[in-house]
Parts: sequence; structure tokens; C-alpha cells
Amino acid sequence: MAKAKLRLDKSSLITSDLIRKHDPVSGLAPDPGELRERTAQLALILDLAYQGFAGQQPAAPIVDRLAGRLHELRREASPGVWRQLIPLAQEHRVAKYLLQDPFTRWSFEKPRGYSGDASLLDIYYKHPSAAGIVASSSALGQEIYAYTSDAPSSVAGRERRDILAKSVDETANRIDQAEILAIACGHLRETELSEALARGKLKRWVGLDQDPVSVAVVNRDRAGNVVEARDGSVRGILRRAYSLGTFDLVYASGLYDYLPRAVGVRLLQRSMELVKPGGRFLFANFSDEITTDGYMETFMDWPLLLRSADDMWDIINAAVDRNVVEAEVYYGSNRNIVYGTVRKREA
Repeated sequence: MAKAKLRLDKSSLITSDLIRKHDPVSGLAPDPGELRERTAQLALILDLAYQGFAGQQPAAPIVDRLAGRLHELRREASPGVWRQLIPLAQEHRVAKYLLQDPFTRWSFEKPRGYSGDASLLDIYYKHPSAAGIVASSSALGQEIYAYTSDAPSSVAGRERRDILAKSVDETANRIDQAEILAIACGHLRETELSEALARGKLKRWVGLDQDPVSVAVVNRDRAGNVVEARDGSVRGILRRAYSLGTFDLVYASGLYDYLPRAVGVRLLQRSMELVKPGGRFLFANFSDEITTDGYMETFMDWPLLLRSADDMWDIINAAVDRNVVEAEVYYGSNRNIVYGTVRKREA
């Protein structure tokens, strides 16, 4: 039987169920003995966290210990067993405490219908637009949020936004009236940090997103300048469905966290067609060195395809001829996100 293809378009938004459906271990039966052992380990981890909350201990060390123990369990368990543990964690009574955190709750409930939406990013960006969501949470929820929003993965996410803005500014300093394309742009918050945009040094900054709410937010907030958001999906890009022209910088900042290798390779190839000679493609991926992965996959219901520097090089080497491009792979400051850049050489 032919393997089902992962659909990535507006009618098939990226959800945890979709990602797990296409996980190569999803159909494997876990070893019963290991499953019993790991289930007992999980129960102890969760019960200790519950006792801490019930005893009104400070939230930050409870969540810190919980995240660390879930990370270790995820690393030690076989992938098939770990998949079986996720719903057990989500159904545990400790969830009633953790879901008071606005960050955890938004990710788990998915009001926009899919994982990692732009409003979730606004919550860990600590963006003013998310202030009401945070303020409406319980005192305990805000205490947990003080920890989760400053966890290393969240810090790395905010740094990623800064790196995007700096990349745009560097491009504008190198090229007069530069043209920029953001794939899966979300709310495009990096526009708020770009000096080049503020100083009128860009010709256009186009954002594509499959979520019409994100497109509307960008066009509302950035009306009157060279920023424009359009409806567009990965599938549409791969099919060359849009007349976009070419750009000095094309980037996909959070998209690769959800893309299987084959789709990531194809997207890089297609994106390089949109890059002008001398221009760059930049993509980012949460690193396999993060320690919040167990917490994210359980209580946040936020599965990610984590990658190493070698994985990023693998995608680059499979997608492009290294004789005609210049490529680089590097980590962010706390190594929770890894970046790849591919520069098209001048003609």
C-alpha cells in the first residue's frame, strides 16, 4: 500500500494528530514490558508534581523539575512507548494546575486549530497583544507562566525573532531597496524590530501564511507601509501556485519544526528559485538539544521535529549543489534553535 502523503495546506493545518499520524513509529506496537515500566515512571513523576502543587509549593521549581524529568523519560523511552505515554500524562490530575498557565493552555487547546500558531508565539514573545490572555489567568497560572515564558526554548524563540529582524536589516544595508519574503509568516512580529523597515529602506516585505487570521493581523497592523501578507501555503509554494517574483532574502523561521525531511528538502529547492543572485534563504529549527521537549509534547500537545546541525546540513546537501551556493549552519546563543543559511552566488 502506498504511504499517505502529508498534506500541508489551508484545509489541512499542522496539528499534533497529523504529525503523529505520519510519524514512522506511529504504527509500531510498543514492548509491553517497557510500557509497564515507563508508565510507572511517568506516574511517579506526575504524582510528585501534583503533590507540589497541592502543597502550594512555588510553581517554578515544580515545573522545572517536571520538565527535566519528562525530558529524561522521553530520551530513555523507545519512541513507540513514548507515544503511548503522552495521553496518559495529559489525563493526569496534575494537568488541572498546569493548564492554568496561559502559554500551556493555549498550546493544548489550540484555539486557532493547529500547533504553534501566531498567537501562541505572541504569548511567549510577551507581546502586548497577549497581555489580556495572561492577565485573565489565575494567580497560579501567571506564576507558572513566569517560568514557562522564560524557559530556554522560549528565550530561543524570542532570539529567533531578533535574528530575523537583524537578517532583514543586514540585507537592506547590503542591497538598496531590498525585497524580503517570509514563508509561514505568522504575525510577522520581526517587522516591529527592523530598523530598515522603520527607515524606509525596503522595497517590499511579503509574508505568506495559510492562516487567514494571521494574514489579517499583519495587514491591519502594518497598513500603510511596504509590508503585505498574503494567503499562501507550503503546498502552494511547492506547486509554484503564486506569482511572487524574486527576493534578496527568503526565510522560514518556524516552519521546519513541522516538516518531514523530504518536504523540507523540496521547500528549500523551491525557495532558492525565489532568491535573487547574491540573496539568501534562511531557515530555523528547534534543536534536539532542548530540554523542554517532553513537557511540550505532553501538557502543551506541541510535537516538534527536532533537528541537529547535522540534520540541517543533510537537508541543505540534499537540496542544492554546494558548488553554486555558500551555506552555513549555526546555533542560537543557548543552542535551543539551529539555523541554516544558503546564499546564491552572484551570476
